[in-house]
Amino acid sequence: MDWKTPGDSPDGAWPVEASLEELAQLARTAGLEVVGQVTQRLERPNPTTFIGPGKVEELVERVAETAANVVIFDDELSPRHQRELEKALGDGVKVLDRTALILDIFAQHAQTREGALQVELAQYEYRLPRLTRAWTHLARQVGGRAGGATGGVGVRGPGETQLETDRRVIRRRIAHLKAELEEVRAHRSRYRARRRREGIPVVSIVGYTNAGKSTLLNALSDAGVLVEDKLFATLDPTTRRVRLPSGRTVLFTDTVGFIQKLPTHLVAAFRATLEEVAESDLLLHVLDATHPQARRQAEAVLETLEAIGAAGKPMVTALNKVDRLTDPEEALALASELPNPVLISALRGDGLPDLLEKVESILKKDLVPVDVVLPFDRGDLLQLIREQGVVESQNPTARGLRVVAMVPPRLAGLLGAGES
Repeated sequence: MDWKTPGDSPDGAWPVEASLEELAQLARTAGLEVVGQVTQRLERPNPTTFIGPGKVEELVERVAETAANVVIFDDELSPRHQRELEKALGDGVKVLDRTALILDIFAQHAQTREGALQVELAQYEYRLPRLTRAWTHLARQVGGRAGGATGGVGVRGPGETQLETDRRVIRRRIAHLKAELEEVRAHRSRYRARRRREGIPVVSIVGYTNAGKSTLLNALSDAGVLVEDKLFATLDPTTRRVRLPSGRTVLFTDTVGFIQKLPTHLVAAFRATLEEVAESDLLLHVLDATHPQARRQAEAVLETLEAIGAAGKPMVTALNKVDRLTDPEEALALASELPNPVLISALRGDGLPDLLEKVESILKKDLVPVDVVLPFDRGDLLQLIREQGVVESQNPTARGLRVVAMVPPRLAGLLGAGES
C-alpha cells in the first residue's frame, strides 16, 4: 500500500504525484500491491503521528476499506511516529517509511557476501533506535538472523532489562559487521593500488536507478548482468573489461543505482562500494532521457556524488533510451545542460561508438607522449602499450620497432630507457 504525506515542497523538489509514483514502483519492486494513496500538506510534521489527527482517522478508515496490511510513508518516520501510527492502525498493520522500504528491496537483491553485509549493517543501524520492549517483527524483517533460532529477540520477557540486552546484541552485531566491511575496504584498496600499477583506467557507470546502466554494460562488454524493469534490480557491482576504439583496455564498473532521498544509512553502509566511484578515473552518468523527471533525477545523482566525495570528477553523460523519444529535440535540450553529452540507446546499440570515442578522448588527457624503439623480440611491450595507451604510429627501423604513442606516466617511465 502506498501513502504520502508531504509538507510544502521547496523549490526544485519533486512534484507530489511523481514522488508517489516512484514510491509505488518501489512498493511493487518489493512485492507489494498498491491499492491507494493519501496525501496531506502540513507546515511541519505532527510531533506524535507525523500527520494530523483527522488524517489519521481517514487513514484508519481507508485501511479498513481496502483490507491493507502495510502503510508506507514517502518520508522517514521517527521511532515515535512509527510507534504511534501502528498503535492507531491496530495490530496486523505494518507502518513503513521510504527508508525501510528501500532497505527491504536491497535485502532481496543482495547476492554477494559483501552486498549482504552492507545491507545488514544498514538495517541494524536503522532499527537500533526503533527498538521497543516487543520487537519480534525484527526477526521476520531480517530473515530470522536477528532473532536467533527461537524466533525473535525480545520474546523471552518484557521490561527495560531485556530492551537493554537487545540493544547490546544489536550493537555487537553492528561492530562485527563494520569490522568485516573494513576488511572489504582494505581488500578493495589493495586491488585499486594494483590496478593503478597496471595503468588500467576505471570508468564508473553511475545514474538513477532503472536508467539503463546494466543494459549499457551488457551492450559494451557482454557482461550478462541482470536487466529488469524494476528499481534496484541489480545491487552488487559488476566490473568488465572494455576495449576502446584505439584498442586501449578500460575497466567499466556498474554500480548501485541512486535515488532521491537516498537513505543515509545506505550511503554509510555502502562506503566500500561507493569508494570505487570516488576513486575512478571517469564517471559515466547514464540518464533516462524519456523520464518526465529526468532533470530532477540528474540532480539527485549529482547530489549523491557530492555526498560520497566524487563531485568534480571528469564525466560523460549518456542520455539513454532516445529511441523512445517522439521529439529528439527534448534530448538535445536536456543535453545542453549536462557535461559531455552523448545520445544513445543501450538496448539497440545506437550511439555506443560515439560514447566510447568520447570516453577515450577524455581519458587520453591523462596520457603522456612517448617515442621509443622496441626490440623486435619485445612484442610484450608493444602489447602493453596497446592495452594501456594509444599507439599513434609504428615503423620498423634497423634497431627495432619505433613506436609513437600516448601512455600512462608510469608506463612512460618504464619505457624511458628506450626513447630515441
